[in-house]
Amino acid sequence: MSAQPARAYLGIGEVLARLRAEFPDISVSKIRFLESEGLIEPARSPSNYRMFDAEDIERLRYILTVQRDQYLPLRVIKERLVPPSPGHAPAPADAASRPAAPAHGPPAASPGGTLSRSELLAAAGIYEQQLAELETFGLVRRVGRRYGRDALQVASAAAALGAYGVEARHLRAVRAAVEREVSFIEQVVAPTLRQRNPDAIQQAGRTAREIAALTTRLHGALIESALAEAGFPGDGLTRPPAGHNPPAGEAGG
Repeated sequence: MSAQPARAYLGIGEVLARLRAEFPDISVSKIRFLESEGLIEPARSPSNYRMFDAEDIERLRYILTVQRDQYLPLRVIKERLVPPSPGHAPAPADAASRPAAPAHGPPAASPGGTLSRSELLAAAGIYEQQLAELETFGLVRRVGRRYGRDALQVASAAAALGAYGVEARHLRAVRAAVEREVSFIEQVVAPTLRQRNPDAIQQAGRTAREIAALTTRLHGALIESALAEAGFPGDGLTRPPAGHNPPAGEAGG
């Protein structure tokens, strides 16, 4: 009896397991969103579960890499891809369209490095209602009708937390803690700012960010200590590991 061939398709949970080490913010909702936008088109099982082959995964990896490293909106990424045929997603249209790490950080998605509302929704892989909730609780803010890179980072992190059942309203405490820390930093750099000259302002900015980096490190250490005291096993804060699926369950693909 001949050996059985390797399975050609993976389920959505297995795709998450493969890609989460590279893309910690990936989630079922984000994959679904990319499918709804026509960037990927996985095959379907008789039970209507999504089935991904190797080229589907490669296409998805390309999209996520361009979003992360080149900060491009999905409409631009879509233009660079060969339209997927049913159940089969080819690689980018040509080698030139593959992402390359920029020398001085990711290019802006639009003039000034800001995003429109639709671009933010697409880049973060969230829905209108989710963004509205983040704005309601003061987690995402805009200047005029545009959003900055910080809004994309917040929205992406909130989307990832959503896979664990964390909602925008649960993050109000995080926002309040940040405001307290910023107030503390402002007090520390206030004497420098009172000098009211360009050099002093630049120095205050550098000092503020150095202090912020140190308080972030302290914050992580204190959380790790508290988790250990609470009896949670583990050694050090880490990103969600490959192969781990959040407990927010996904019925089907």
